[in-house]
Amino acid sequence: MENEKRVIKKRNLAAVYILGIITFGIYFLYWLISTKNDINSLGGKVPTGWLLIIPIANIYWVYKYCEGFSENVKKDNNTLLWFIVYVLIGIIMPAIVQSELNKIATPEAAAAEVTS
Repeated sequence: MENEKRVIKKRNLAAVYILGIITFGIYFLYWLISTKNDINSLGGKVPTGWLLIIPIANIYWVYKYCEGFSENVKKDNNTLLWFIVYVLIGIIMPAIVQSELNKIATPEAAAAEVTS
């Protein structure tokens, strides 16, 4: 299931932040898992989201998430840079990651979003 080809969903940046604030951060966890699945469908190797709730293991998870983003979405191979950005000013990472994923989102995802 992890390796199956998925359609990258185009998400509204404002909605990501508004829902994250309204749900006191719970939506951000859901968003991280959803984008992890998108990154993995592009060839990333981000491990299971359960590591997010385990102290110390979540640092490893964030590094692997940044590695997957850097190599498969942004394609700049600056994993360490994105990890440092995530750790120091993590509140801007959803905007960066989602805007890059929106650029490569397929037209089928936009059509499915309009019809649903």
